[in-house]
Amino acid sequence: MDTRTTIDAGTVLRIDGMTCASCVARVEKALQRVPGVTGAAVNLATEKATVHGAAATDALVAAVRDAGYEASAVPASGAAAPAAGPDATRGGLPAWWPVAAAALLSIPLVAPMLGQAAGHDWMLPGWVQLLLATPVQFWLGARFYRAGWKALRAGSGNMDLLVAIGTSAAYGLSLYLLLTADAHHGTPHLYFESSAVVITLVLLGKWLEARAKRQALAAIGALEALRSNDALVRRAGQDLRIALAELRVGDLMVVRPGERVPADGVVEEGRSHLDESLLTGESLPVAKGPGERVAGGAVNADGLLLVRASAVGAETMLSRIIRMVEDAQAVKAPIQRLVDRVSAVFVPAVLMVSLLTLLGWGLATGDWRMALLHAVAVQVIACPCALGLATPASIMVGTGAAARHGILIKDAEALETAHALDVVVFDKTGTLTEGKPRLVALEAGAGSDAGRVLELAAAVQQASTHPLAQAVLDAARERGIALPAASDARALPGRGVQAAVGAATVLLGNARLMHEQGASIAALEAQAAAHEAQGRTVSWLALQQQGAIEVAGLLAFGDTLKPGAPAAVARLKAMGIASVMLTGDSEGAARAVAAQAGIERFHAGVLPGDKASVVAELMAAGRRVAMVGDGINDAPALAAADVGIAMASGTDVAMQTAGITLMRGDPGLVADAVAISQRTYAKIRQNLGWAFVYNVVGIPLAAFGFLNPVLAGAAMALSSVSVVANALLLRGWRPETAGKHVSMSQQSSTTMGADAPVQQGAHDMYELTVEDMSCGHCVGRVTKAVQGVDAAAQVKVDLASKRVSIDSKAGLEQIVAAIDAAGYPVSARS
Repeated sequence: MDTRTTIDAGTVLRIDGMTCASCVARVEKALQRVPGVTGAAVNLATEKATVHGAAATDALVAAVRDAGYEASAVPASGAAAPAAGPDATRGGLPAWWPVAAAALLSIPLVAPMLGQAAGHDWMLPGWVQLLLATPVQFWLGARFYRAGWKALRAGSGNMDLLVAIGTSAAYGLSLYLLLTADAHHGTPHLYFESSAVVITLVLLGKWLEARAKRQALAAIGALEALRSNDALVRRAGQDLRIALAELRVGDLMVVRPGERVPADGVVEEGRSHLDESLLTGESLPVAKGPGERVAGGAVNADGLLLVRASAVGAETMLSRIIRMVEDAQAVKAPIQRLVDRVSAVFVPAVLMVSLLTLLGWGLATGDWRMALLHAVAVQVIACPCALGLATPASIMVGTGAAARHGILIKDAEALETAHALDVVVFDKTGTLTEGKPRLVALEAGAGSDAGRVLELAAAVQQASTHPLAQAVLDAARERGIALPAASDARALPGRGVQAAVGAATVLLGNARLMHEQGASIAALEAQAAAHEAQGRTVSWLALQQQGAIEVAGLLAFGDTLKPGAPAAVARLKAMGIASVMLTGDSEGAARAVAAQAGIERFHAGVLPGDKASVVAELMAAGRRVAMVGDGINDAPALAAADVGIAMASGTDVAMQTAGITLMRGDPGLVADAVAISQRTYAKIRQNLGWAFVYNVVGIPLAAFGFLNPVLAGAAMALSSVSVVANALLLRGWRPETAGKHVSMSQQSSTTMGADAPVQQGAHDMYELTVEDMSCGHCVGRVTKAVQGVDAAAQVKVDLASKRVSIDSKAGLEQIVAAIDAAGYPVSARS
């Protein structure tokens, strides 16, 4: 059956049998030769291939098999589950059994060597050595012969071929010496221990490497664990437990305290706090009520919620996050191209060096046995595993660590590029500010009044979702204004909107729109300037009728600067990265926001299409530029920048265009994204440096006789494991913004354009240990006890550590007493 399909978005194949960078290069070449394929990237660490173009899946699988490997298609629906771990049973036996068996057979072969080092000169009979080494060579080491033979048939070489040839040479030499030995002179020195121990060490190295790679994929596993197996839904007044696969959009989900939300949805009834830390990196539970969106995978802390499902299966935020992390881990970083070029000629070059070593030592000394051992050492130590793992292992762990803290990195190129940024360009509304402006002032022109101005402004904005439109509509609803019908409404990008209301055409927008339409703003220009000086955004309302156009008034909006914006800009500056702000607002409003955020350079009155031009100008000047935005109008600039960074609180278009998505609307995550990029790139350079130096130093040492095959095998295994272990150090990375508890009493809400700042109540952070908690019910009881003292308190409970984090205005003693009264004594506090 023909399984031809369009795969422009990328088809993912699982590849079995790859062992080194040379394998990667061969599989890529095989896939790229399939008709219809436009590109293929193979990742040794994830053991997956991503293929672009249009081709039959059967043809792709066949091409991989012809190259000597096994392939299978990864299901397209949702994220594929991670492969079985290194300790999984295979045929009833654990995956480590070949290592254990090889070690048991090899230890007696090595024991005489250890005895000689201790001064005891003895050795096993030759036939015993043969009996011990043969199963290691041809049974436990059969995988190297199979893979090496497949490589030879495909006209190339790989690590398995090097190991097979090298150990076979040592085994064959020993067998020859044993069979031709003179009985009168005893058994000569044999080298069975070299072949057996090398195979044992290689098997050990591959098993340890598999364990380390499994840890590197832990981020995917943690996200997969957030998925519920079933869902409780309310149908016809009854609560039914159904399989998650049966859940449909529109179902009413019942989410009890302590349970996970099965899928994305909107709260219809109930109030509670949800722990979204593994989705967004937010450390404290988030309050949710009717009308608010919730994400599948979040844990309900206290109250009962009724949630209407809005996205299920592969379309949920959790599934999209998993896909993004998997895609990032599967894509090849630009620096990996150097490794690909080297690995393409690596194995043939090693075989040539091995042959020259054999001939050189043999012809120079006449001792062909020693020459063969040195040639074997060259082949064993030159395994290119470390080269193949250096980059993908670091990217796997780096993207996983970032995802755990709310930073989703879509592709490896963005991760690699972000470490060298010079400039970060911020959109203003929704990025540096909350993006929830409110109407703070109305100014009416001659012959009009403020009520009429608001009525007309709300009428033309009825169908708009723009934040300013919502502010106008909210103000009209608060005043109980009945809106007249509007027709022929249309947006004027970068300028405003217009619509027909009665016999007049109403225009609502910025000063640019008024100038273009020939409307005079002189009468209200002083008032507008005063508002803009306070950081307010000014919109003008004009009426056009009978060929004449006249300004009827203006509206002034105030937005709130995000609390973390000034600190984010300061951190970037400390990292040597300049900040630039872009906005369609007026010069005065832009200047006020920039001053509060600590940004020295800004561009005001920028049309959506011109944002990309500003980014392009900065890049043309030789700067490495990141664009941070959240709206549809930011998408061209996000695509044009070296690195696009989108806020997940914004539009899907922005997130799809950007290379990095921040799951929280916190500008501080921009600096954190740069920081994890720098750490990951440093690990890539360390690993590649180690891999190259290891081979550059190790091969000459082996060729000149300073390493025997056993030491070479140990060093080879160590190189691969050390590269992955070094990458795993990234798992300990924490963003600078994480774990910082800021006393809210030291902050005041800074509302640009508000008449007076509002001082919030003093909050404190408490960390308590409650040993008697054991289940979700306990979590709900403890949370309810705290909120009985302070209804606005945010409570996060970690059952594993019995720790309770509380953000509350209430005193510590009050909170402790409430928890104790609920039947859960507090055992420690901090």
